[in-house]
Amino acid sequence: MFVHVIALRILAYVLGIIGVVGTLLPFLKYDDWWIRGFDYPRQQLVVILLLSAVCWFLSNSSSDTLNISIGVILTLAALYQAYRIYPYTPLHGKDARAAMVLHDTSGHLTIMMSNVLQTNRRTDLVIDLVLEKDPDILLTVETNQWWEEKLAEGLAKKYPYRVNIPLENLYGMHLWSKIELINPEVKYRIKDDIPGIDTHIKLPNGREVDLYFVHPMPPSPTEAYASTGRDAELSLVGLQVKEREHRTAIVAGDMNDVAWSHSSRLFQRISGLLDPRRGRGLFSTFHAEYSLLRWPLDHVFHSSDLTVAGLERLPYVGSDHFPVLIRLSYEPQQDDNQGETPEADDLEEARETIQMGERNEDDAVIKNE
Repeated sequence: MFVHVIALRILAYVLGIIGVVGTLLPFLKYDDWWIRGFDYPRQQLVVILLLSAVCWFLSNSSSDTLNISIGVILTLAALYQAYRIYPYTPLHGKDARAAMVLHDTSGHLTIMMSNVLQTNRRTDLVIDLVLEKDPDILLTVETNQWWEEKLAEGLAKKYPYRVNIPLENLYGMHLWSKIELINPEVKYRIKDDIPGIDTHIKLPNGREVDLYFVHPMPPSPTEAYASTGRDAELSLVGLQVKEREHRTAIVAGDMNDVAWSHSSRLFQRISGLLDPRRGRGLFSTFHAEYSLLRWPLDHVFHSSDLTVAGLERLPYVGSDHFPVLIRLSYEPQQDDNQGETPEADDLEEARETIQMGERNEDDAVIKNE
C-alpha cells in the first residue's frame, strides 16, 4: 500500500509539473518555439492536469492547507485549459451558420485540402479520395515535382485549372480546380521560399469569391526558432481580407497553428472571418499517426455570407496530416455580420508583427488572449 501511495505521489509530481509549466509558459509574451509550442496540446494538458489532481488527492490523506492548495491549483489549471478549447466543442454555439439552401447548388463550393507529406508515396490514397469526394477545388501542400507528376496522372483531366509550385523544401503547393481561376498569383509574403496562392473564382450563380491559400513555417527547433514569420503571414492575409471586407472570402491551408492560439484569434478579429469548427468540434488533423498527440493545424476560415453545408476530417492517406473537406454555401440572407471585430490595439500589433517578420526578427512581444 505504501509503495502504491509513493508511486501515485511521484506520478502526481511529474504530471503536475508538466501540466502547470505547459499552462504557464504561453502567458510569457514571446514567440520562441519552446513557449508557443505549448499553445498546441491544450486538450492533452487537460487530461494530464486532471490525472495529476486525482493522483495528488489519492496519495495525500492529509487535509492541510498546502496539500489542498496544490490539488486546487492543478484542478484550476485543468479548467483553464478546458476553457480555452471549449469554443471548439459541440457544447459551444456555432459561429458559422448551417446551410439552409441545399437544393440549389449554384452557390455551393466544396474545397478539399491535404498536406500529403513530401516523403509519402501513397499517391493512390490521395487520388482515390479526391475522386470519391469530388471537390470543386483541391489544395495540396508539401508537393514537389514527383508529387505533381503523380497527381496529374489521376487528376489533370478532372481539374483543368491549376497553379503548380513544386518545391523540395516541404513547402511546395498545388491548387487544382474545376472552376476557372481568375488572376491567380503566387505570393511569397514573408519568406522567399514559402509560397501562398491568391486567386478568385466565380460561382455558378455569378458570385465572386476571393481565395487565399497559405502554408507558413511553424515554430519548431528544426524549422523556425520563433513563430514571428507564421504570425506575420497570417496578419498580412488578415489585413488583406479586411481591406476587401465586402467581398466573399475564404482563407485555407495548413497554417501550422491551432485555432485557439493568440495568433489565430488575432487573424480572425482582423479579417472578420468565421471559423466553422467553433461549436462543431476540433477536427484535429495532425498528427495522423499518433492519436494521443493530435491537434487542428489545417484550417478554413470564411466570410459570414457563407454558410456550412458540411465539414469533414477525411481518412488517412499515408501522411502525418488528415485531409479536410468543407462544403460552403453562399447565403447572404443569413449574413448577420457575426464575424468578430478588431480590438483596440489589434491592428497595431498585426503591423508590428508583419514588420518583424519582414525583417526576419524573432522575439516579438505578443499579447495574450
